[in-house]
Amino acid sequence: MRYSGWKVITQGLLGNKGWTPAWREPAPKAEYDAIIIGGGGHGLSTAYYLAKNHGLRNIAVLEKGYLGGGNVGRNTTIVRANYFLKGNQEFYSHSLKLWEGLEAELNYNVMHSQRGLINLFHSDGQRDAFARRGNSMINQGDDAILLDREGVREHLPYLDFEQTRFPIYGGLLHPRGGTARHDAVAWGYARGADRLGVDLIQNCEVTGIDIENGKVVGVQTSRGAIKAKKVGIVVAGRSSQVAAMAGMRLPIESHILQAFVTEGLKPVIHHVISFGMGHFYMSQSDKGGLVFGGDLDFYASYAARGNLPMVEHVMEAGMTLMPMIGRAKVLRSWGGIMDMSPDGSPIIDKTHIDGLYLDCGWNYGGFKAVPASGWCMAHLMATDQSHEVARRFRLDRFRTGHLLDEEGTGSQHNLH
Repeated sequence: MRYSGWKVITQGLLGNKGWTPAWREPAPKAEYDAIIIGGGGHGLSTAYYLAKNHGLRNIAVLEKGYLGGGNVGRNTTIVRANYFLKGNQEFYSHSLKLWEGLEAELNYNVMHSQRGLINLFHSDGQRDAFARRGNSMINQGDDAILLDREGVREHLPYLDFEQTRFPIYGGLLHPRGGTARHDAVAWGYARGADRLGVDLIQNCEVTGIDIENGKVVGVQTSRGAIKAKKVGIVVAGRSSQVAAMAGMRLPIESHILQAFVTEGLKPVIHHVISFGMGHFYMSQSDKGGLVFGGDLDFYASYAARGNLPMVEHVMEAGMTLMPMIGRAKVLRSWGGIMDMSPDGSPIIDKTHIDGLYLDCGWNYGGFKAVPASGWCMAHLMATDQSHEVARRFRLDRFRTGHLLDEEGTGSQHNLH
């Protein structure tokens, strides 16, 4: 069924009795040409582009829970392409272009809102760094506008411009940045993949990876063995655990990143805001809630929940930037399991096992990368060659020293 405004009207007049399920609930087949482990945004987009761009049809996505129940439904929904380093720049630029056509592509409303992202700076040094980043973004073909203090005040008059500890010097505006509805992205890709013949198999946990003579031949699951010619590991914070089933030890640590949402408020924040003197970022959802987050909890964990000291840290940053936020009531918080790489950049690469592929290490950047990650992972699995915008996301860069340390914070996972 194709969605449209006319379809909504006619179904409303007919009592909404004609809607069909967004996707099928198939039983797993005995064998597939390709299996994607992980039914989050990256896994679903990989399956979709394998089918659409490369013509594969005998594909399965295996998800141990329900589709979109992991990090793709546990994030602060920010979409941007404001990277500085070559390798990251062209990849996220490609992803933003895919975002801009995604709703028409999928025939699904992912609520992509290009409301603009403003990164604040609070010193002369930060201003110079953001000016350099902005020039680099423009050279890449993306957009950037350097704002002075009064320029920021024009866009964000509700910030505290009188504080002296972290004075606002200005900001870097990325007009095409913004937000999207996280779970709608998963549902849109799921529906699109299903329409192309992909089997989406929920409640099917992978418990082992079968390898014979250095080549992957299938997987073991909670619903039985399934053969496959190719297998992609796309499981975010569980990457190390699943890769261990194939005898691999990844350079990945899993950490918790908390996010928060307040009660619904009248529209007040029309941009995405990032605080330069503390890891704090905030936007307002379409339902009116303020959605915000901060730093990792700084200790490795697989628990999808955070601790109270980081809650306090995030609230302090929000109050410093925008004191009026203290009058809002926080409704809920949640934690996502971040797959942190040593240099803060992702991995999309073949492994040493023939037919086994890896997509992980997304750190804070997983949601905005969903379209390009799937596009590039699909290209890799179909052709055995890295896509041109993802060629620097090699697994062996940690051995060769060709790192992509966007923040320049060194090799400590939790500092990225």
